[in-house]
Amino acid sequence: MQRIVLPLLFALLTPSFAFTPTIGLRKSSLLPSASLHRHRTPFARLRASRPGLRMQEVQDGDSPREILEWSKKREEKMAKAPDVSSLPYGEWDSPITSKDITDGTIGLGSPTFDGEDLYWLESRPNEGGRQVIVKMEGGEPVDLTPPSFNVRSRVHEYGGGDFIVHKGIIYFVNFVDQRIYAQLAFPGIDPVPLTPEGKLRFSDMTVDEARGRLICVVEDHSGEGEPRNYIAAVKTETEEGSAVAKPEVLLEGDDFYASPRLSQDGDQLAWVSWRHPNMPWDATVVSKGTLDQSGKVVNVKKVAGGENESTMNPTWDVFGQLFFLSDRSGWYNIYREDEGQVVPVKEMQAEFAGPMWKLGSKPFTFLPDGRILCNVKEPKVAGSRLAALDPSNGQVENLASSYSHVGGFAVSQEKIAFLGGSARQPTELVFAPIAKFPAKKSELTVAKKSSKLEIKSLYLSEPRSIEFPTGRPGQTAWMIFYPPQNAKYVGPPGSLPPLLVKSHGGPTAATSTAFNLGIQFWTSRGYAVADVDYSGSSGYGRDYRERLKGKWGIYDVEDCCSAAKYLEQEGLVDGSKMAIDGGSAGGYTTLCCLTFKDTFKAGCSSYGIGDLETLASDTHKFESRYLDSLVGPYPEMKEEYRNRSPINFVEQLKCPIAFFQGADDRVVPLNQAEAMHKAVKEKGILTSLTVFQSEGHGFRRADNIRTALDGELFFFNAAFGLKATMPGDLEEIVMDNFDPFLPNELRGYVIIDGYELECGLESGVVRQIGYEEPDGSAYFPEERGDQQGGMIFKEKKSEKIDDMVEWL
Repeated sequence: MQRIVLPLLFALLTPSFAFTPTIGLRKSSLLPSASLHRHRTPFARLRASRPGLRMQEVQDGDSPREILEWSKKREEKMAKAPDVSSLPYGEWDSPITSKDITDGTIGLGSPTFDGEDLYWLESRPNEGGRQVIVKMEGGEPVDLTPPSFNVRSRVHEYGGGDFIVHKGIIYFVNFVDQRIYAQLAFPGIDPVPLTPEGKLRFSDMTVDEARGRLICVVEDHSGEGEPRNYIAAVKTETEEGSAVAKPEVLLEGDDFYASPRLSQDGDQLAWVSWRHPNMPWDATVVSKGTLDQSGKVVNVKKVAGGENESTMNPTWDVFGQLFFLSDRSGWYNIYREDEGQVVPVKEMQAEFAGPMWKLGSKPFTFLPDGRILCNVKEPKVAGSRLAALDPSNGQVENLASSYSHVGGFAVSQEKIAFLGGSARQPTELVFAPIAKFPAKKSELTVAKKSSKLEIKSLYLSEPRSIEFPTGRPGQTAWMIFYPPQNAKYVGPPGSLPPLLVKSHGGPTAATSTAFNLGIQFWTSRGYAVADVDYSGSSGYGRDYRERLKGKWGIYDVEDCCSAAKYLEQEGLVDGSKMAIDGGSAGGYTTLCCLTFKDTFKAGCSSYGIGDLETLASDTHKFESRYLDSLVGPYPEMKEEYRNRSPINFVEQLKCPIAFFQGADDRVVPLNQAEAMHKAVKEKGILTSLTVFQSEGHGFRRADNIRTALDGELFFFNAAFGLKATMPGDLEEIVMDNFDPFLPNELRGYVIIDGYELECGLESGVVRQIGYEEPDGSAYFPEERGDQQGGMIFKEKKSEKIDDMVEWL
């Protein structure tokens, strides 16, 4: 699943003494942090002076790898700057706020030309996630969608293919009623409905001008059981005062349809279809047929695809030859049909597209000279590149080298438009005359930027792509690593930053090196971030993507843990302050990591899965059989589903967890988050559940996006004993089992022989939070004693505690 905010199912060596606290380090958000900082020095001296203690710092004489040398040189250079201060990692002030992310950021997508006029779609968090069609008019962007409309399809729940423009008329799907509307491409014009009221959803439209109709994908929810999917025709002209006609079914019989595409002469139609239990990246078929005089599809022929082959994006050239994408070679490459044979245009160990989660995508299109405008993603290269592929000889030419991440192509007779960005540059929609390509950045015109923020580069972390061992023979995985970066702060000498591992959704999604304020939000506050492309991610070929078949909840979990341990081993992060978060499928991976492993000390799940059995029986049609490949058929493998569901093993949880969930989520129902939170809460572990009303699978409203981001930082900092505050205009998230039992000046943090202790001095009494001994026996504090001013435990008689008391 795919994450919607970015897009779920749309994330070394283990120290033998890694234990996870029942509650963990916490610090009251109501108290200043300076007093705690003063008391870090003696605890640090204890770590360095006593034999047998685990050292956190990289030792002199070690041979750190290139990335460590780079990180250290950067910090050394920063420390010499006159305006730079030393402050604990995780507590740095940042110029990047959650309000900047929502108010100053929009989503850009679906650029398209109608003649030489450029249109695109904007998603606006500060308007509740409303999507608006925008047109470049006189050099300025102009909104065309009336305020009461929201351009967004719900086919497959993930939508896509929301609008199309033809000869000055916009055809779009309205979110509230899912009807198709027609609107003249001018502001202030009222849209007119073309489809009847009811339980039909529409997407992925193409214009059949000769027959006065649209051909599109329809999802029919009017019957019992699963909705019915088919390709249908919708009339574009209606007589005034008459009722709109029902769609005419053209193709049906398969479980799913996508990408109906007309040849330029209007005589042939191509499309993609597939059946349960496959997902579109498992097995799909590209077919074509002829349109007879009545507009019906006849002479249907299979072109490519089938078992173990994913095909998509059928596209006709001007000569009526059909091109499409296929992963029959193990990589999504471009092919063409030639006299009934499938011929590769260019075979490369590279991906020309990602999985088809949303409809309406156009991973490649044709230039007027017959070359193919495309996006190339090579597995060992971070990001992707804009290129032109010549189908006559297979040569690939780079067209815009100033961007490390590109997509969303549109071509007219005279211009190219696309979305481009890089790690330190927000995504922007740009265009230029075709004659200017290959283009330098100075030759491109910016139509719209995704962010208005102007952030100095010294506040922005530069990502590094890292290949790391998974712990499985012969298999490595990939992550994008972002070190902490702030123009005004460095960490105290010898200290290391906390780590946030991000587990993406899908699980066939992928990380991106495109500018991401959601990541820079963390790195500019002193967190290191690892964005993990665990086994099963896209962008590395079919074999890598299919590693997760039957192994979801196993390989993805192992890879996220291995990434964190690798960074700890390399001396890049503080192993005692490692957290993980994820949304949707990434939320499931997060919960599995926290339940079945002891790598992380805190976690945050956004609309994540706790119960696979519930998901198997209570999700929407598109993903209703997804788990067949990721886990196995249900209920035949019911026991395996139970064994991989964190909700069934809550007794193994030993660290703080936060949950954020939409009340109207149809992909991952609210009851899963509620059940998991209840179980964690009853166990006495620090936890939190925040439910957003009127939100689905992913958060679109600005205040909710802000609360989730700031709330997660608040939660992690509280769990790690760092300064924890929420912005004044947001309510603090409610944290259960949060117990600021000692004033800050009496708290500290040490590691003795691998045991993590939370300690305070009050009348010579030490309080210890419960841990598990290596042999599995319990090691918990005794009952509370009489309290005078502070909440304390009686002295625990133990050699380890005696050591602490002696030192205190």
